[in-house]
Amino acid sequence: MAANQARGGARGVADAPALDADALLEDREVRIVVCCGSGGVGKTTTAAALAVRAAEAGRQVVVLTIDPARRLAQALGLEELDNTPRHVAGLDLSAGGSLDAMMLDMKRTFDEVVQAHATPEKAEQILANPFYQAVSSSFAGTQEYMAMEKLGQLHAQLSAGGDSPRWDLIVVDTPPSRSALDFLDAPSRLGSFLDGRFIRILAAPARAGSRAYLKVFSAGVNVVSNTLSKVLGARLLRDVQTFVAALDTMFGGFRERADQTYALLQQQGTRFLVVATPERDALREAAFFVDRLDRDDMPLAGLVINRVQRTRANGLSAGRAMAAAETLPDGSVTAAILRLHADLAETAARHEARARAFTAAYPETPVVAVPAAAEDIHDLTALREIGVALADG
Repeated sequence: MAANQARGGARGVADAPALDADALLEDREVRIVVCCGSGGVGKTTTAAALAVRAAEAGRQVVVLTIDPARRLAQALGLEELDNTPRHVAGLDLSAGGSLDAMMLDMKRTFDEVVQAHATPEKAEQILANPFYQAVSSSFAGTQEYMAMEKLGQLHAQLSAGGDSPRWDLIVVDTPPSRSALDFLDAPSRLGSFLDGRFIRILAAPARAGSRAYLKVFSAGVNVVSNTLSKVLGARLLRDVQTFVAALDTMFGGFRERADQTYALLQQQGTRFLVVATPERDALREAAFFVDRLDRDDMPLAGLVINRVQRTRANGLSAGRAMAAAETLPDGSVTAAILRLHADLAETAARHEARARAFTAAYPETPVVAVPAAAEDIHDLTALREIGVALADG
């Protein structure tokens, strides 16, 4: 996994309230932390670092990651991550905490939904259907929907644990969507598709109660079917119709669980951390997300700005460094160092300006700025140091 945080302390952004990550993790009323943002901003690493820090502070944690690089599993001391929570060893658990880690298996989660909400006979028909096998692996929005399904499953286990639940904190890394808002929209979007008029038309023959109804209905359906047969092919159309007929008993469940997911995300026991980098597109997505969370009454903990460039020689501006380099012989080590500092100082100034622009627009949003780093995240020590950076805002 590419490095996306520096080792060492983080600094907040001037004029913005500081995000207190430790207070967030230590609050026993907070049971779900959702790391969200556009793709490639460090959500997965942030989620893992928070989970490690929470576990070592005494929380019983499960972290759900979405498509992490193999190096993250290795950083957690695991050979692999899959749909089954795996215990993470090597932590300081003297405070009584624990950590399990898992990676979303989209198809397996979809299979679990089918098995949980259909009769054994119907479930067998659905799982064996070629169209289902394609949909469960690659249908647009399926990963985002299944991430929320898995969150619901984990929360149900947490809630059913009584006085001694297996976990008391779930940390969620949301899917690497093209848009940061996709995972919020996916449950209702997939529910709408499966509940939609087109699907109902395909399912209607299987629901028909009499031959007379079928005869009347067939005139309209045949037009649709003939057209679809030409576009999709008769075999694929039969697979789709068989899939829809088998799935018919589950239609209401998709909509119901989508509503339950939204309600869960709106509860005060949930907190959202928006993650971004100090780049225009990422901060623009972060702004959209903050607005959306506010509009949907979802509790926002704050903003993490990853990969913020800092310089040690703050008193030496980029301009002065370049001017000094120009006075030295070409190829000298000192000139090269000055030019490197000038580049870094210019980047640091740009990052600071973009962060300030965001906080000016959202002055009440707590922020922590986490410095950039040159190394990959390869072990628990590195994840701990990221946790320290997140807490130092």
